[in-house]
Amino acid sequence: MKNLNNKKILLIICGGIAAYKSLEIIRLLKKSGAIIKTILTKSGAEFVTPLSITSLSQSKVYQDLFSIEDEAEMDHISLSRWADLILIAPATANTISKLANGNSDDLASTVALASNKKIFITPAMNVRMWSHQSTRQNIAKLKSYNYRLIGPEIGDMACGEYGEGKMSEPKKIVTELKDYFENLKKENKLKAIVTAGPTNEYIDPVRFITNKSSGKQGYEIAKSLSKKGFDTTLISGPTNLQVNDDINLIKVETAEEMFQTTLNSLPADVAIFSAAVGDYKVKETSKRKIKKQDKLHIELEKNVDILSYISNHNSLRPRLVVGFAAETNNLENYANKKLNEKNCDWIVANDVSNKKIGFDSDFNEVSIFYKNSKTDKLNYKPKSEISEELVKKIINHLN
Repeated sequence: MKNLNNKKILLIICGGIAAYKSLEIIRLLKKSGAIIKTILTKSGAEFVTPLSITSLSQSKVYQDLFSIEDEAEMDHISLSRWADLILIAPATANTISKLANGNSDDLASTVALASNKKIFITPAMNVRMWSHQSTRQNIAKLKSYNYRLIGPEIGDMACGEYGEGKMSEPKKIVTELKDYFENLKKENKLKAIVTAGPTNEYIDPVRFITNKSSGKQGYEIAKSLSKKGFDTTLISGPTNLQVNDDINLIKVETAEEMFQTTLNSLPADVAIFSAAVGDYKVKETSKRKIKKQDKLHIELEKNVDILSYISNHNSLRPRLVVGFAAETNNLENYANKKLNEKNCDWIVANDVSNKKIGFDSDFNEVSIFYKNSKTDKLNYKPKSEISEELVKKIINHLN
């Protein structure tokens, strides 16, 4: 339940025999690290006491809308703004009717009406009350107002009848809240795409054209992005490297597969193209192994330029596009040329003729070229540290 840690939950307890379950909800929320404040309605106080609630929540219980002491702080406004989420449990037919029709004659209904936060309601009532047309209409209204329902369940009721209307169990309610915050966290994450490794362009079923890229720098960049909270997709050519489960790893082989997978992974906030994509592919791949012969003619054609395509695509282009340039000479000239021709925002360039920072090395030394002609140099260090510094610059740029 770690996703509830330090989450501020305002629990509204209404009247009904199911109110006893609210005490278990408080216990589970506290166990999960949530911070709780409680509103107890007048009818709710007939079933549970303020003392029992305070003992479990370790917080004040709010009751009377017209309390001079409370309203000096405008509690119906401050409570609604304080909460990360409002939970009404149990929610009676009377409370549901109030909320659906905009009535605000007590603190609970006033807070709900004044709130700009997500409100969960957990209905609890007799099966006939739940199935009544007026209740169904009120529920439909609340859904249209963006209220979220938990339950009710089908089962035995305190009145002795059986059917739908039973309040959901506390464990299920708390799990629903946990899932809500987990999904919210995912939705609010910045999304990053990283390409890494070589590509293989097949000549026949057993032979292919490739390059020496190990993918190590791209994998480290993906790890650093994920550690910093990015929703990270790593599109990798053939390597033997591993990543944690929190990174969405998609393995591909050819440049065309990498291109299509990149397109399918968009939109994104950041795209980092560190893969060494083959510039050329075989025009006609043999479906059978080519036998040894005196002369072999292989015709090549250009592969799609993934970096250029994404950088120049108005509707698909991420906020930040970073390309890589592995050069053996004239590093600065080639990097600036690539920066301009590909229309990317940054180029990260390194001299792969230096064996200390070659493709298979765990170390690197890079220069970052920006569109404003500024250059940063990240001196010789492990690729993991290069990645951390690069991701810091990415975060500063996005902010």
